[in-house]
Amino acid sequence: MTSMSRARVARRIAAGAAYGGGGIGLVGAAAMGLLLAEVRLARRQVGNGTTPHVPQADGRYGHGYTVVGEPPLRLVMLGDSTAAGQGVHRAGQTPGALLASGLAAVAERPVELRNVALPGATSDDLDRQVALTLSDPARVPDVCVIMIGANDVTHRMPATRSVRHLSSAVRRLRTAGAEVVVGTCPDLGTIEPVQQPLRWLARRASRQLAAAQTIGAVEQGGRTVSLGDLLGPEFEANPRELFGPDNYHPSAEGYATAAMAVLPTVCAALSLWPADEDRPDASRREGFLPVARAAAEAASEAGTEVAAALPTGPTGPWALLKRRRRRRVRATEPAPAVDAAQREAGSSSV
Repeated sequence: MTSMSRARVARRIAAGAAYGGGGIGLVGAAAMGLLLAEVRLARRQVGNGTTPHVPQADGRYGHGYTVVGEPPLRLVMLGDSTAAGQGVHRAGQTPGALLASGLAAVAERPVELRNVALPGATSDDLDRQVALTLSDPARVPDVCVIMIGANDVTHRMPATRSVRHLSSAVRRLRTAGAEVVVGTCPDLGTIEPVQQPLRWLARRASRQLAAAQTIGAVEQGGRTVSLGDLLGPEFEANPRELFGPDNYHPSAEGYATAAMAVLPTVCAALSLWPADEDRPDASRREGFLPVARAAAEAASEAGTEVAAALPTGPTGPWALLKRRRRRRVRATEPAPAVDAAQREAGSSSV
């Protein structure tokens, strides 16, 4: 499928989501039935159980940085098992911990991480997750990272419904004052136990949803980073290195690869990235495009960022497409919450 035809499909899905349309199919019903059967078999083979182990990574990162009079930055992770960090054993290996550590290093300021993501979640769970995120008006996050979409495809959620829930989540978070970065639907065609010819169907469905997610998120003031095509080729080339023990979820190296791609966009959303990095670089094929075309381009290339640019253009809203240089992040462990509380109590008594 060409980028132009993918853009048309993505725009149609996003329009259906915005105006309450029905379920525009990602692939044919018969083919999707076969794909879902294959994915379910893959899940049984890899042991993706109903009680997955997810390390508890909530806490404060970057304790070596102190800014007088400035509270820690607040980062919240929302989404499914990828956002939660299923597949690794240590808290510091989860994407939330990696992003919190990297953000603290760039900002030279502590970062408080909260993870409300739920393994197995589809996009309709975002309403609950956003409610948890915004439950305390005095602690609105500075930035939220959402990773979701794979379960929408495998559970046959209509793409319009999926995008509608994501758009609503982005809108609510942005209205509350949080920046939002969405890691779009990963490439299901990289799951090893899923065989051809169904892999290309999974890849096609994933890319169509990722492009539609980009349109929905960007039009609500969020930014997106394509995860599917970032991880896909690397997972295929290095499955033993980049997949975790279950061959279904990323390993520590896989999550680090994703975090390196998302971190620059998180920093840019908080105005922590160098100003010259926000200018499009023609040599890197960056620039301003209609949002649907930018979404289709992003779905086809590794780690591409899309952010809102102009509200109107000849064919509707325009977006800035960026291919930011990845920033390596190091895994660290959060300090225990009790220690953080004691430190705050001690500093306030001085």
